[in-house]
Amino acid sequence: GLTVVFLFGYLILTNWKLTLVFIGVAPIIALVVSTASKRFRKLSSRIQTSMGDLTHVSSESINGYRVVRGFGGESYESHRFFTASDRNTRQGLKMVKASAVHTPTLQFLVNSALAILFFLVLWLKGDATTASLVSFVTAAALLPKPIRQLSEVNANIQKGIAAAESIFDMADQPCEPDNGTFEKKRVEGKLEFRNLVFNYQNADKPALNNINLVVNPGETIALVGRSGSGKTTLANLIPRFYSHEQGQILLDDTPIDEYGLKNLRSHIALVDQNVTLFNDTVARNIAYGDLREKDDADIHLAAEAAHANEFIKNMAQGMNTLVGEDGVLLSGGQRQRLAIARAILKDAPVLILDEATSALDTESERHIQAALDEVMKNRTTLVIAHRLSTIENADRIVVMDKGEIVESGTHAELLAKKGHYAKLHQMQFQEEQEEAVEVTPLASSKPV
Repeated sequence: GLTVVFLFGYLILTNWKLTLVFIGVAPIIALVVSTASKRFRKLSSRIQTSMGDLTHVSSESINGYRVVRGFGGESYESHRFFTASDRNTRQGLKMVKASAVHTPTLQFLVNSALAILFFLVLWLKGDATTASLVSFVTAAALLPKPIRQLSEVNANIQKGIAAAESIFDMADQPCEPDNGTFEKKRVEGKLEFRNLVFNYQNADKPALNNINLVVNPGETIALVGRSGSGKTTLANLIPRFYSHEQGQILLDDTPIDEYGLKNLRSHIALVDQNVTLFNDTVARNIAYGDLREKDDADIHLAAEAAHANEFIKNMAQGMNTLVGEDGVLLSGGQRQRLAIARAILKDAPVLILDEATSALDTESERHIQAALDEVMKNRTTLVIAHRLSTIENADRIVVMDKGEIVESGTHAELLAKKGHYAKLHQMQFQEEQEEAVEVTPLASSKPV
């Protein structure tokens, strides 16, 4: 770029009249460069999108290979992959074609201007000396090479700009709102929901509507209801994974919006139905994040309380065994027990269990339930469970339907009301009896 500027300056100083020939071609060159730049940027953006689609399809096929093989989806996934790959190839070829046309066009314009210039030099020599003409022609002849190099660099520059736009667009996304300044070393655990309304973006109706509930310190509240009734949404609002707009959620009589986000979440331990593990050791998955400074003895105690030691001790390297990406080397029940151990180690005054025993067999669930009963003592606990047998001993059961609280009381009280809870309980009781009837003949049958 500096070479082009210097040579143009030298040409103007040497003979500004002849340099007007180059300046006359400059608008056409600028138009070509501008058009090509827009084309390069658009194609670069499309290439990034198509490459993202290709990576996405590949990742889905690899991670879901059991489903692909089990349901005979090999040909379908192959078709998806080759379609995405073909689309990516076409975009890449368009980029190459645009670049192949762009550079020769610029060279043609520059060389045409140079040819006219040489003709004028020979025709309109005038009083100019041979030395000045030679220096002028030499400087003019040096121009095409840096201009060609600039045109070739332009494609890469536009790729970078397109990538930068994508990165900056992501970087400009608003962070989690964290305007609270209130902090507390350890809360007692009183939770209160006042006239709470929450609506997901672009949703037709509120996910939660007029929720009023008080949970006293150390109390265990079970949230039950059909799928989509708002139980998990309510639990996710407590650590402010979502921000509510109407109503209030209070922790120890202080609105959670006034707490600093990090401080608020330090008081809450969450065991989600979708367990997340990292490609690290068992110990580091239990002592994750703020828990990484915990002693090995505490980690072992947490694992023991979650009944995880029985499979950890059988691993090749015990606590130092890598669990694989997202815990792929562990069974569903083992992954769930590590998540429970993580929550036990956190020792938070508020505990949220969202289907914490969903991936466990009956025997493991009995052990885990005993561990959880111990962990829930003196802690404010919200339990979300579809299996009603796991929450019968809760201090209170809150029944939700269509985003509203429709019933509240103990197990016995709700059964006596013969309302929503009684219907849910009756449905599950019938299902369990039907399963028992199906299993019993098989278990008791004798070969003839």
